[in-house]
Parts: sequence; C-alpha cells; structure tokens
Amino acid sequence: MSQATPAVAPPAAVAPARRRRAPSARHRWTGWGFLGPFAIVFALVFLAPLVYSIYLSLFRNRLIGGNAFVGLDNYTQALKDPQFWSGFGRVALFLVVQVPIMLGIALLVALAIDSGRLYGKNFFRIAIFMPYAVPAVVASLLWGFMYGSRFGLVGNINDAFGWHLPDPLAPSWILASIGNIVTWEFVGYNMLIFYAALRVVPTSLYEAAEIDGASQWRIVRHIKIPAIRGSLVIATIFSIIGSFQLFNEPSILKSLAPNSISTYFTPNLYAYSLSFSGQQYNYSATIAIVMGVITMIIAYAVQLRGMRRGN
Repeated sequence: MSQATPAVAPPAAVAPARRRRAPSARHRWTGWGFLGPFAIVFALVFLAPLVYSIYLSLFRNRLIGGNAFVGLDNYTQALKDPQFWSGFGRVALFLVVQVPIMLGIALLVALAIDSGRLYGKNFFRIAIFMPYAVPAVVASLLWGFMYGSRFGLVGNINDAFGWHLPDPLAPSWILASIGNIVTWEFVGYNMLIFYAALRVVPTSLYEAAEIDGASQWRIVRHIKIPAIRGSLVIATIFSIIGSFQLFNEPSILKSLAPNSISTYFTPNLYAYSLSFSGQQYNYSATIAIVMGVITMIIAYAVQLRGMRRGN
C-alpha cells in the first residue's frame, strides 16, 4: 500500500521591498528655506554692489554725450595712474613693516600667557585685547591728539623737558604713526587667535618634550609654532587685507595733518576722494575693483604658500 506524500505548504510570499518615497516638493524646498535668508542678504549686500561697481567701471561721464560706454579704458588709465601706484606703494611698505611687527608682538604675548608663568594672565589678556573694542575713528582721534606737537602729549613733553621730539604728524613720520595706531588696535585681536590655537595643542606633547630634555625655546620653536601654523596663516591673510584696506586712520588724521596726508595717500582714500570730492564715480569704481583684485591675488598666494609649508 503506497503511503501518501504529505502536501508541501506553498512558500511564503516574499513581501515586496518597500520603495523609498520620493521626497515631496515641501521637503525639497526645506533646505532652501533655511538657506534663503542668507542667500538674499549675501546677494544684496555683496554681489549686487560688486556687479554694480563693475558696471560703473565700464562707463565714463563725458561733457559731451553724457555717460558713455568705454570698455576697459578706465582700467588702462588706472594701471598708468601714478597717484594710484603711489598710494599702493605706500600701503605695500606699510604691510611689509607693520604686519610682521604686529603679528610678532601678538605671538609673543600669546606664548607668554599660554606658558602659565605669567602672573595675572587673565588681566593681561583682557587689557591687551581691550584696544580692539575701541572704534578705529575714536582710536585715530585719541592718538592724533597725543601726536600733536603744539597741543598734544608730544608738545607737552617738549615743553616740560625742553626736548625737541620729532613731530609724529610730519610727512616723514606719518606712516609710522599710523602703523603704531593700527598695531595698538589689532595686537589683541591677533593675540586672541594665537592663544585660542595654543590652548588646543595637547599638553602631552610639552610633557614628552620636557622629559626628553628640550628647553622652553625648543618647545616653542618645534612644537608650539608649528602647531598653530594655520592660525598664523589666517592672521597674516587678515592683516594683508586690512593693510590694503587702510582708510579710517589716514582719513581721520588728514584734518590734523593736511600737509602729510594727500587725497591719494592710500588707494581706498584715493577712491573715496574721486567719488565724493571729484564726482568721478566710474573711475572710483575702477580703482576699487583693481585694488580688490590685487588684494585677492596676494592673499591667495600667501594662503597657498602657508598651506604648502604646513604640508
């Protein structure tokens, strides 16, 4: 008698894979909703003035014919303008001399505070950073009156001791006087950048170096400074941009030293004078764009060099 084979249950149906739902239109626009406010402000505050400046630089206001399109003629004139290059050479000299001094002082102060051997380091950190909180206009007026050889601190010292100190507002000293103001303003800002970078460096590196017999100078040279190289590059780039944008200090001191500061003392002051005193808006926009391109190229070259050394 044959035995009946049991019926085999049919295999369970495999549940179909759940399809991913395509993001709805509402979800697709959520990211743009967060990004939109910034994009609008960025376009209105940065892109629109830049595009309008480029537009202005392509025209020239003529006595006959009004505002006429001239193409790149304004740029050709700017590249041959001796007053523009005079101001550029002045800020370039300012950059080469003032920026290393300012960053060197800021680095020394940051290293001293980070060393833990400075008594009252919190007080010194706040005191050195405090000048950065003073507006540039107020700082320029403050130092300008101190520089006065007839009414200021220099004049009072000369009268009290019978000395003949050089006039800081004289043509031969005015650039150094402006450099002193800028250094006083921004040493604390750069010090804070360096100090914040130093606080991130692991202390175990210092301890290992001390166990190996390294001196404090070798620790600074071979551990601390290489560890904050990125911060040094960033501070240098910011300082380069700030030097090429030099405007507030010479603009304020011009009323105190009109014979020392001309209308083309710096490129930014030259562009301002062309626009608001000479009514040459098109050429003023050209000077601003040329200076912006030069600043961008130099800052980018410094960044590439700093990154290459870091690697």
